[in-house]
Amino acid sequence: MNLFLRTVDKISQAFGAIAMLLLAAAVLVVCQMIFIRYALNSSTVWQTEFVIYSIMASTFIGSPYVLLHRGHVGVDLVPTMLGGPGRFILEMIGGIISLAFCIVLAYSGWIYFHEAWEGGWTTDTVWALPLWIPLLPLPLGIGMLCVQYVAELIKLTQGKSLSASELSTVREEL
Repeated sequence: MNLFLRTVDKISQAFGAIAMLLLAAAVLVVCQMIFIRYALNSSTVWQTEFVIYSIMASTFIGSPYVLLHRGHVGVDLVPTMLGGPGRFILEMIGGIISLAFCIVLAYSGWIYFHEAWEGGWTTDTVWALPLWIPLLPLPLGIGMLCVQYVAELIKLTQGKSLSASELSTVREEL
């Protein structure tokens, strides 16, 4: 079980690195686009579309990393006040509901990706990017988010899960 948890955490770390690279690429392409448009007075064909798709991909692919590090926005007043078994039950219910939502999202994203792949869909722009490329991060990232949720629920049952406030305390001590 520990091997599974470590492997999932490492993959989520790698997804976080990929998300960071996608954001960096988007920033560089925006800078290039500004230079092309205003310094060279030329048109840009693919840049705007690339930036939109890379930021979207970064969001989906980076989601398991955010869950791993509890980087999402959360209100932990009620769980903190409950403590003990009440907190455990609340976190389990929240994790299970979130996992169920992510499973539905990953499945529907997979169907959409598959239709684009099989249908040979492309974007309606001059670039005509095959649509499966920008659609792939949805089932991939959210699918990994589902696996990370399973790992977090296992950690919770093993007593290894930390709340956001406990994590911030640990980070401050480091």
